[in-house]
Amino acid sequence: MIALVDYGSGNIRSVHKALLAVGAGVSLVKHPEDLSPDVRGMVLPGVGAFDDCVSALQRQGLWPVIEQHIQSGGYFLGICVGYQALFQSSDEFDSGAAGLGVFDGRVIRFPETPGLKVPQIGWNQLELSQPDCPLFEGVREGSYAYFVHSYHPEPADSSIVVSYTDYGRRFASAVWRGRVFATQFHPEKSQAVGLKILRNFVDLVKKETG
Repeated sequence: MIALVDYGSGNIRSVHKALLAVGAGVSLVKHPEDLSPDVRGMVLPGVGAFDDCVSALQRQGLWPVIEQHIQSGGYFLGICVGYQALFQSSDEFDSGAAGLGVFDGRVIRFPETPGLKVPQIGWNQLELSQPDCPLFEGVREGSYAYFVHSYHPEPADSSIVVSYTDYGRRFASAVWRGRVFATQFHPEKSQAVGLKILRNFVDLVKKETG
């Protein structure tokens, strides 16, 4: 069973459908009491601003639920703003909100570059830097994924980066440590490549539950 965190944003419907399509059992979690004891995996999608995500999770009492899940060794996948929330802070709107701090680093904006449109909306390539990452098993170097964002994390520890992408600057488009994975791109919108990534995550959770 995979818990899909629903804080009122985050492209929930598309992520839900994609997880079901790759064989996951999915439980929507809007409040702490919605979390089933048999959940072994959790997905935090995200669309919109860092502060809005953090505030909604705290308001619904889901912040400690996510922290506990990660600290207890559960599988976790953050998507877009759900990826950014794993870091310490964000520059978006001069945010004063603290992130989960699972990874050291802050979320920064793409620089103003002539000819570069911000936000980045569309398809871009993945430069895989750790081929042993189980989330990307079977995904070819140079595969395209779908992005919608103006900000991206800048990890303090480059060893957690498993994919880079170039959009005016080379940025970390996916990270991994232990059982925590996160992508700046949207797997649920990335067609066959994205479904393969989600299937890999679901398979990891299934192996854990036997």
